[in-house]
Amino acid sequence: MRTVLRTVNRVLLGLLGLVLLALGGSVLAVGLGAPAPSWWIHHGRRDVLLSAAERTRWRDAGWWWPAVLAALAVLVLLALWWLVAVLRRRRLAEVLVDTGDGEGALLRGRALESAVAQDAGGMDGVERADVALTGRRSAPAARVRLLLAPHVAPATALHRLTTGALAHARDSAGLASLPAEVRLKGVRHQAERVG
Repeated sequence: MRTVLRTVNRVLLGLLGLVLLALGGSVLAVGLGAPAPSWWIHHGRRDVLLSAAERTRWRDAGWWWPAVLAALAVLVLLALWWLVAVLRRRRLAEVLVDTGDGEGALLRGRALESAVAQDAGGMDGVERADVALTGRRSAPAARVRLLLAPHVAPATALHRLTTGALAHARDSAGLASLPAEVRLKGVRHQAERVG
């Protein structure tokens, strides 16, 4: 599902970019003196965006221009929000592994996340483990969520995680450190009424 959404997002971004590029290029070309096509909304470089009749058409309605400007401001804010959401990466795609030869190698972030999650999920009393890598590829950090069984003490689970799964991942990737933010949650079990 994520692959489909990513593909749709890229196609929409590409189409929107092509439309904006065509419009902007056309406006620039006409403004620089190129002949305007017959279907173009302006007829030459001296033509204005809004004529006097178009500007004064809604003069009696005092709400018109503030409403237009507010709608344009909302569109600009939505476009900026979309741009930030597209550019911001929630997960680290790859980790730079020190191979000792000065060049290094790249390890897929999802593979390291999966290995840490599997290692942490195999600990006693851990019902489920979710791991996400953040930060830079040369200095990754982990966000770990553990769902604990009722009989496990949180301090014990945290100690096992840091000395087990996180230490294994740090050592196997050749990292100097692997800071982690760990969130622990306990499983709620319903008590059965006897008698």
